[in-house]
Amino acid sequence: MATAEAATYVERAIGHEGTSTLQQDISNPAKDAQKYADPSGATMKALVWMGKNKVEVVECPKPRIVEDRDVIVKVTGTTVCGSDLHLLHGAIQQMEKGDILGHEFCGVVESIGPKAMGKSVKVGDRVVASFQIACGECVYCKEKLSSQCERTSDNTIQTTMYGGRVAAIFGYSHFTGGFAGGQAEYVRVPYGDVNLLKLPDNVPDEKGLYLSDVLCTAWNAVLDTGVRKGHVVAIWGAGPVGQMTADFAFHCGASRVIVIDKNWRLDLLKTKYPNIETIDYTQLGKGESVTTRLHTMIHKGPDVCIECAAGEYAKGWAHYFEMLLGMETDTSEIINEMITSCKSFGSCGITGVYVGYTNHFNIGALMERGIRLIGNGQAPVHKYWHKLLKKVEDGEIDPLKMVTHRVLLEELDEVYHKFDKREDGMQKVFVQTKYSFAPAPGTPAVTKFKQ
Repeated sequence: MATAEAATYVERAIGHEGTSTLQQDISNPAKDAQKYADPSGATMKALVWMGKNKVEVVECPKPRIVEDRDVIVKVTGTTVCGSDLHLLHGAIQQMEKGDILGHEFCGVVESIGPKAMGKSVKVGDRVVASFQIACGECVYCKEKLSSQCERTSDNTIQTTMYGGRVAAIFGYSHFTGGFAGGQAEYVRVPYGDVNLLKLPDNVPDEKGLYLSDVLCTAWNAVLDTGVRKGHVVAIWGAGPVGQMTADFAFHCGASRVIVIDKNWRLDLLKTKYPNIETIDYTQLGKGESVTTRLHTMIHKGPDVCIECAAGEYAKGWAHYFEMLLGMETDTSEIINEMITSCKSFGSCGITGVYVGYTNHFNIGALMERGIRLIGNGQAPVHKYWHKLLKKVEDGEIDPLKMVTHRVLLEELDEVYHKFDKREDGMQKVFVQTKYSFAPAPGTPAVTKFKQ
């Protein structure tokens, strides 16, 4: 049995804490169709996890309203996130076969629970969902720190590991509540009057969708790590979050932005932002490191370093084997590179996903040089999405800069593996369902991978 699944049984044996206001572990309506499936018997397509490195598109029951503030959304657009690859690889614990994946989606409101009626949305509204599920009423939600909601996830292991819990997340394991995700034709949105944002007519799905996660995550990385006018910023990871973090760093006044990664993604960023500087860490000279290269580019190093990659990907053999043997869950290599690269008393932010424990952490450099190491946390979407929507409306932000493909939901299993292997120049996708609207002008045409 894979570790990702075994941890689920440990949690069941221990039992949830019992403090959530929502039912947990409804990761697919098929788990109990009498309770969770639409009484009409209608079905839908959805992408489900079927074990390490295996996902499938299946037919399963359409969800029903389970709790009074639920909203059922007919999905008109979804996407694949780099964080979804951690689920594919089995790096996130407490997965179960048949779990519906996906935490970024937009759509049309189809039905509303009795206690959500007459509030923020109505039937027929175009909406985008926040990737986290927040109650809107706890101490964190009142401060718009929605990713730290105290009332939607109820996982004992998470509380023990982290000293507290984070909000539930759509389609992201039972470790974060076990809620069915948005890579499907329909989604049940708990606290739908809180976790849905109405999209105006002048913002198409191909732009509004990304308010669900990536735009808010990148914006939070820049603001939370303290990027200011004139700063030199180094970013590890040239994926969609890294790309938009670079975009927003310039937006906030950075004088220089340097992105560290490998392969074609660096070239893609250069075509979008000619003033970006890049380092391909696979092409460094003998005896050269990312730190030494950065120190030759900037006297004393960057003012701000931001990690947009994740702790799953080991670069050296020591961390590779330690992770393989379960001696750590995350590598500290990029964190150490940031600490040694950053100027003294500079700031380093961690936005990529890290789930547990790491070895060989350079705490000495952190302390002696006064580096501010900041866990940016899961981005509090509710804090930012109104402001970012306005910026999208006004043309200050263009999410389409990162969108390279439009793909079909029924081919999403194939898309996962292409995205994982960085094939076909795939940076960020828009996933079309049978309910999607006609493509907006200037967006990619559909790419089909199956005959």
